[in-house]
Amino acid sequence: MAELQLRERLDEARGFCIDIRGHKKRAKVRQGLQAHSCYSYQGEIGVDQAFDGKLLEQGSFFMPAFDVCMEAEGRFENAKLILKQCAGHDFQKFKLTQANQIKLSGERDFCVAIGEEKSREGGGGNPPHLMRSLMLRDCSKVDAKYSTWKVYELQ
Repeated sequence: MAELQLRERLDEARGFCIDIRGHKKRAKVRQGLQAHSCYSYQGEIGVDQAFDGKLLEQGSFFMPAFDVCMEAEGRFENAKLILKQCAGHDFQKFKLTQANQIKLSGERDFCVAIGEEKSREGGGGNPPHLMRSLMLRDCSKVDAKYSTWKVYELQ
């Protein structure tokens, strides 16, 4: 399993990861994705942040614990990232580029970015977990610190 971590820690020492809204096994798949404190500091990757690392290389951002894929709501600025049953259509195909941006396949303009707003506190963790929005942004207009990612796999 793999986490998708923002390279820049911003105001969260544990880093931000792509996460399903809700809490671990009780995550609310229908509410889509957000940026949230990474769980790997606890020694494991939480199921609501776990992607199939092998499928990432093929452009499928699949979350096996919930049997869903990351999907863009559309090809436009600030499109939300939602979760749907994997169907392999264009809005479910992403690519981690050499510049470490997650771009919608076939799209040079839009990439996955964390919100620039102030982080808000979640309901758990010590110190409390932090959350921010997650959306597609114009890669040429968003600061790289909000749109540069790495794949982290626990050994």
